[in-house]
Amino acid sequence: MPPTDRQQLEPSHNKYRNGTKRHIRRTEHVEVQVEDDRTGMSVETLKRAFADNLYYLIAKDEYWANLQNYYMALAYTVRDRLLHRWIQTTKTYFAQDVKAVFYLSAEFLMGRQLGNNLIIVGFYEQARQAVEESGLDLYDLREQEEEPGLGNGGLGRLAACFLDSLATLEIPAVGYGIRYEFGIFDQSIQDGWQVEHPDNWLRFGNPWEIPRLDYRVEVKFGGRTETYVDQNGRVRVRWIGERTIYGTPYDTPVPGYGNNTVNTLRLWSARASLEFNFQVFNAGDYTHAVADKIFSENISKVLYPNDNTAQGRELRLEQQYFFVSCSLQDIIVFYQQNHDNFDCFHEKVAIQLNDTHPSIGIAELIRLLVDEHNLDWDKAWHITQNTFAYTNHTLLAEALERWSVSLFGRLLPRHLEIIYEINQRFLQEVWQRCPGDMGRVARLSLIEEGSEKYVRMANLACLGSHKVNGVSQLHTNLLKHQLMQDFDALYPDRFNNITNGITPRRWILLCNPKLALLLTNRIGKGWIKDLEKLRQIESLADNAEFCDRWQQIKQENKHDLAEYILQFNRTEVNANSLFDVQVKRLHEYKRQILNVLHIITLYNRMKKNPSGEILPRTFIFAGKAAPGYSMAKLIIKLITSVADVVNNDSDVGDRLKVVFLVDYNVSLAQRIIPAADLSEQISTAGKEASGTGNMKLSMNGALTVGTLDGANIEIREAVGAENFFLFGLTVEEVMQLKTTGYHPWDYYHHNTELRDAIDRIASGYFSPSNPDLFRPIVESLLMKDEYLVLADYQAYIECQERVGRAYRDTENWARMSILNVARMGRFSSDRTIQEYCQEIWQVEPVPIELEEYHPSHAGLKVKKLM
Repeated sequence: MPPTDRQQLEPSHNKYRNGTKRHIRRTEHVEVQVEDDRTGMSVETLKRAFADNLYYLIAKDEYWANLQNYYMALAYTVRDRLLHRWIQTTKTYFAQDVKAVFYLSAEFLMGRQLGNNLIIVGFYEQARQAVEESGLDLYDLREQEEEPGLGNGGLGRLAACFLDSLATLEIPAVGYGIRYEFGIFDQSIQDGWQVEHPDNWLRFGNPWEIPRLDYRVEVKFGGRTETYVDQNGRVRVRWIGERTIYGTPYDTPVPGYGNNTVNTLRLWSARASLEFNFQVFNAGDYTHAVADKIFSENISKVLYPNDNTAQGRELRLEQQYFFVSCSLQDIIVFYQQNHDNFDCFHEKVAIQLNDTHPSIGIAELIRLLVDEHNLDWDKAWHITQNTFAYTNHTLLAEALERWSVSLFGRLLPRHLEIIYEINQRFLQEVWQRCPGDMGRVARLSLIEEGSEKYVRMANLACLGSHKVNGVSQLHTNLLKHQLMQDFDALYPDRFNNITNGITPRRWILLCNPKLALLLTNRIGKGWIKDLEKLRQIESLADNAEFCDRWQQIKQENKHDLAEYILQFNRTEVNANSLFDVQVKRLHEYKRQILNVLHIITLYNRMKKNPSGEILPRTFIFAGKAAPGYSMAKLIIKLITSVADVVNNDSDVGDRLKVVFLVDYNVSLAQRIIPAADLSEQISTAGKEASGTGNMKLSMNGALTVGTLDGANIEIREAVGAENFFLFGLTVEEVMQLKTTGYHPWDYYHHNTELRDAIDRIASGYFSPSNPDLFRPIVESLLMKDEYLVLADYQAYIECQERVGRAYRDTENWARMSILNVARMGRFSSDRTIQEYCQEIWQVEPVPIELEEYHPSHAGLKVKKLM
């Protein structure tokens, strides 16, 4: 829980704190301050508003209310204090005709909002006191909040950090995505296996969103196109859709820290054009009477349907086009409030594609400009290309989306025509610049030829954007010189690097309040908005008192996590052991299996020499495997099976524990990360685009063991090589090994400890009832080992031995931990967003001013009813 003296961390404001409507009535002897119950920040006002919302919005009193009711009432109380700033922010943007950023992302993993908003707005302590004086506990109410699982991992969490930074930096911005009725699945572990359950995060409602039910956007699918001649004699194309769906927006306020800006996250929900067929119902066919409603609303039903089936792939494409079309139509409405033509559209609108999911937007904007608004092709292409920018997040083939031409043409016939037109014009340019180079033409084409043709969405995104960026220096280099080298050769000024970052508001201030308070007491609170100011604690790295408090905070966080593990995993762990943490999505390239091999190696050593000296460690895993990813799910089963054996072996005791924490999400990350001693960032070099978990852990004082992959390289440069545990092959060495021939059997035969670890898995030791259970893992490692686990094994084991020696020197470990935090300033998402603003979007901050409240301002003054 945040400390009671949280007010030390609140931003300073003027007399009218964040729009608090406070009027002073003077009498002969006293001044009586009257606060508006919707915006007042005092404890008494909050108590009154809290009670009123429970009574008038929830329709409960203290005799009937439960904790969920109290949470909802408090959430509405906090939301009320955002609305004045939110409305004023929107009014200012329209009045000043600002250039705005529109961030299109299939994922927004926002995390719980109550605690975050209290800290961002700056009245956490007042709310805590108001709730306490009402007979409740703020922590208990925060725990009632359902976490919106509107993302799968780093991509969605990055988008959430960006929205926080955009608002904090006062940048006009809107985030666009899908209001999934069911988010990423809830995970449970049954008999060691991952089991997926629906994430019904909306079952109690969502107090933070505002439904805009009076506004909807039309989206078409299927059908055909036809040409016609318009009134000016020009040939045009008309898309006649087979079915129509409506998008209804739900808006969530996104406040900035220490200012009056409240930007918007707009999520689209699908609605049928005909929700109920009365004629069919009267005929007695009750199921088909609502068939269109069910079919249409599937589009926003669930995050990432399993794409192992044709129906799943079709639904994914429908989802992507649905939210992109809704968003672009909405952006045009926004623009047209101040403009009657599209001449300066790209000067007022910056659209960022967060990975390839929204890249259909390039064809859609062309369609809207040419077909709906009658622009000629060249002008529409110029506007489109100068409006869009594209962030690539991966080098993995499965994430570089491509859609079969047959599916694409059936769902989006007009867009396929547009893509073919773009491609024809583009390839003519390529042929002129590189005559005779058919290989280059084939690689650059938006259409992948073959027995079945595919639309290459990453190629479309690169061609239709004026800027393309990678998310770490290594990733950008690989993007330019490998994945997109032909595009880079044609357009060398188009590609640049902007390394990812994370918001320190959630990832230090909220999740690690004791550390945040220590930092603020020593260097002031400026670090919350300027993370480079953490450099000031470098001088305290040798201060005994500061180091003692640093270690004490870490230990308290570890005790808290140990209690959580005991409660939910029924495993007692040694809080004095090294907490070795690997928490991230399950994927073979992230190499959780390498971590498991290390655990088994330590276990084998203990079995051979039970009295041998081994540093006590607690290995903490968390993460979800995609429902259709059988190998990742088998790795989870292996982790839990190893845990069952290790945790119950008397030879091991409390020196070695393994836990898998279920249902990893933002809230669980906020528990784990402050308690971590060691951060496992051990992906195969060249596979991780950036990573942000590495930043969160390092920013909270964990030391990193990692490869030269993604942002690990830049983190190591920032914190110092001496404060980072490096191992493993480099990208160049990986490529060379695969080129010359990689034979994992050689490593298995020549390394006794590696062989013993793999043999213990293969023998059925961890699965006695089914000895062959883990054969697919063993065969994958020995026959192919796509991600070079065996090649990096020995270096990893030796590196972990260096970790053990370092951890025993508690004073130096504390110093290394302090220096890690002190030097992580460049990994704030504020820096990342500033670079986007300067290098890609060309947007400026727009401060929001609030008018002082006076009773004469109350009431409506409607000038004209629209």
